[in-house]
Amino acid sequence: MEILFLCIVVFLFLLAIFDLSVGVSNDAVNFMNSAIGSGAATFKRVLIVASIGVFIGAVMSNGMMDIARHGIFRPEHFSFYDLICIFMAVMVTDIILLDIFNSLGMPTSTTVSMVFELLGATFVVALIKMAGGIDLGFNDLLNTEKALSVILGIFLSVAIAFFFGTVVQFLTRMLFTFNYRNKLKWNIGVFGGLCITAIVYFLLLKGAKDMTFMTPEVKGYIKSHTWQILICCFVGFTLLMQLLHMLKVNVLKVVVLVGTFALSMAFAGNDLVNFIGVPLSGLASFQDYMANGDGDAYGFLMGSLNGPSDTPFYFLIGAGVIMVVSLATSKKARNVTKTEIGLGSQQGGDEMFGSSRIARRLVRVSLRLLAWVRRVTPLKVRQWFNRRFNQEETIIDQGAAFDLVRGSVNLVLAGALIALGTSLKLPLSTTFVTFMVAMGTSLADRAWGRESAVFRITGVISVIGGWFITAGAAFIGAGVIVLLMHFGGIWVMIALALLTIFLIFRSNRRFKARKAEEKDDALFNSILAGDDTRENWSLLMRYITQQQLTFLGYAGETYMAVARAFVKEDVKVLRKAGSSIERQKNILKNSRRKETLCLRRVAHETAIEKSAWFHLTNNCCMSMLYNLRRIDEICKEHVENNFRPLPERQVADFEMLRTRIGTVFDDTLVMMQSGTIETIPLVRRDCDRIKDAISDIYHSLHELLHEGDPGSMTVLYVYMNTLSETQEIISSLRKYLRAYGKLRNSEFRSRPATSARGN
Repeated sequence: MEILFLCIVVFLFLLAIFDLSVGVSNDAVNFMNSAIGSGAATFKRVLIVASIGVFIGAVMSNGMMDIARHGIFRPEHFSFYDLICIFMAVMVTDIILLDIFNSLGMPTSTTVSMVFELLGATFVVALIKMAGGIDLGFNDLLNTEKALSVILGIFLSVAIAFFFGTVVQFLTRMLFTFNYRNKLKWNIGVFGGLCITAIVYFLLLKGAKDMTFMTPEVKGYIKSHTWQILICCFVGFTLLMQLLHMLKVNVLKVVVLVGTFALSMAFAGNDLVNFIGVPLSGLASFQDYMANGDGDAYGFLMGSLNGPSDTPFYFLIGAGVIMVVSLATSKKARNVTKTEIGLGSQQGGDEMFGSSRIARRLVRVSLRLLAWVRRVTPLKVRQWFNRRFNQEETIIDQGAAFDLVRGSVNLVLAGALIALGTSLKLPLSTTFVTFMVAMGTSLADRAWGRESAVFRITGVISVIGGWFITAGAAFIGAGVIVLLMHFGGIWVMIALALLTIFLIFRSNRRFKARKAEEKDDALFNSILAGDDTRENWSLLMRYITQQQLTFLGYAGETYMAVARAFVKEDVKVLRKAGSSIERQKNILKNSRRKETLCLRRVAHETAIEKSAWFHLTNNCCMSMLYNLRRIDEICKEHVENNFRPLPERQVADFEMLRTRIGTVFDDTLVMMQSGTIETIPLVRRDCDRIKDAISDIYHSLHELLHEGDPGSMTVLYVYMNTLSETQEIISSLRKYLRAYGKLRNSEFRSRPATSARGN
C-alpha cells in the first residue's frame, strides 16, 4: 500500500510540472500584455524581463504554501487516506477543467480552480465522515473562516482592481493628458519615483520577508524603519527618473519594464501555490505517514500539516526554472493578440465577443447618466476636462494598442495589488486583478467608444462569467471525483490517472489545431498596424477575398449536403447543418466587423469609393446564409416528422439542378482563387440560366399540385420552398459577383447575356 501512495505522490508532482508549464503559458499575457500592448520593448526583451521576475517570485513564494496545507480544511480531523483522495481529486479536476475550458475557448483562473477544488473535495469528504458517525460539524472539519476570507479576497479583487484602475488612470491621464510628451518635463520624475517606490515597497519590503535567507534582525529593522526606507526610495528614485529624462531616456518605458518585472514576480509568488502547493502538501503528508503512521492510512490523522510550510529551497528553484523555460519556449506565450489587449485597445480592434442584452442596457443607462452629468456640470469645467482628455492628441507607437502612460499604470497597480494580497496570505487571482485593472484604465481613457462599448462590456461580462463557471465546475467536479475515489479505491484512482494522461495529450493536439486556425488573423493585425494606406488596401483585398472565399466554399458544400440529406431523409445531417449555420453566422458577423475596422485604415477616397461594393458583398453572403438556414429548417422539420419523401421524378430534376448549382459555386471559387475577374460575366450568365431552370420547375410543380395527389402535397410544398430559397441564393451569388468585380476594379463592367435581367 505504501508503494501505491508513493506512486500517487509522484503522479501529483508530474501533474504539477504540466500545470506549471501550461499555467505560466496561459497566464503569461497577464504580466506581459501591458508591455507588449504599449510597445515598450520588443517581445524578446519583455520575455527576458518577465522570466527574471518569474524566477525570483517563485523563489520568494514559500509563505503561500500554507493555503494548500490548512487554509481550506482542518487537517487534524482528516486521515492520511482522506487527504490523499482530496489532493488527487484536486489535481485531476484541475487537468479536466483546463482541457474543457481550453476546448470551449473560455477563460479560466488557476487560483479560483485550486481554491474551489480544495473546497469541493473537502466538503464531500466532510459529508462522508459526518455520515459515518463522527461527532464533528462542518466548522470542525472545514476552515470556514479562512476559506471565506480567501473566496472574498478572490472575488472582491474584481471590484477593487476595476475601481482603483479607473481612479488611478483618471488621475494620471488628467495629469499627463493624451499628449503626454509635452507634460513630462517635471512631472515624469515624481511619477516615475512614485511608481518605482510602490514596486519596492510591495515586492521587496512585503515579499522579501518570506525568503529563507532573511534573518529576524533584518526583518525587524525593515518593519521598524518602513517609512524612512520609503521616503529615501521616493526621493532617490524621483531624482534618478528626472536625471534619466534629462539624458533623453524614455522613463515611461523604464517604468513599464520594471512594472513587467514586478507583475511577473508577483504572479509567480502568488500563483505558484496553485501549481505545486497540493503536491507539496501530499509529499509532507506521505513523509509524516511513513514516519509515524504505522501503516494505518485510514486512522492516522494529519495534524502535522497545521505547522507552517517549510518548502525546500530546491523545490522553489526547480519550479522557477520550469516556469522560465515554459515562458521562453511556449508558443502560447507568443500569441500577443489576446483578450485583454483587444478589449482595452485605444483604437479599434477585433471585438470578438459580439453583443449582449445586458451590455446594451448598461451602455444605454451609462449614456443617460453621462448626459445628466454634462447638464449639471458647468461649461468651463467640461471644457477643461475635454482639453485634458482630448483623444485626438493621443500618442501611440506604431503597432501598439495603447500608450505608455496606461501601460505603466496597468503594470504598477496590478503588481501592487497582487503583492499586497500575497503579503496578507490571500491568493488573489492574477487573472482577475490584471484583467480588471486593464479594463478600469481603458474605461478611464475613454477607450470604450459608442461603437465598441457594447462589444467590450459583453467581453468583460463573458470573462467574469467564465470565472464564476470555473468556481462552480471546480467545486462540483472535485466533489464528484473525490467521492468516486473514496469509495472506488485503488482502481478508480488508476482509471482517473489514465484519463488525466489522455486529456493532457488531447489538449496539446487541440492547441496545435487552434494555432493553425489562428494564422488567418495575422493579415488582419498587419492591416491594423500598417500606416501605408495603399499597402493596407492591397492587404485588405487579400483579407476580404480570403474570408469570402472560405464562406462561399462553405455555402456551396452546405447547400449540397442539405439538399442531399432532404432527398435521402438523413435527419442527422440536417441537424448538424443547422448547428453549423448558426456558428457560421457568428463567424460571418465577426469577419464583417474586422473588415469594417480595416476599411478605416485605407485612404479616405478609396474607402468612400469601395464601401458600397464592400457592404454589398457582405450583405449577399449574409443573405445566402439566411436562405440556407430557411432551407435546412423546413427540410429538417419535414424529415423529422417522417413525412413522405420527394417523388422520383422530382428527385431527378433536383439532382440535375444541384449539379448545376455546385458547378457555379465551383466556378466562383476558381475565379476568386485565380484573381482574374474576366470570367465573372460567364458565371453570371450561368446564374441566370439556373434561375430560369428553377422557374420552369416551379411552374411545373404548380400544375402538378392542381392535378394531384393530396398525399404528396406536403413534400411538394417543402420542395417549392426549397426551390424558392435556392433561387434567392443564386440571385445573391449573381449580385455578389458583380459587387466583387467592382471591389477589385472600379472599371469592371459586367456584360450579361441579352436575355439577362440587367446588371
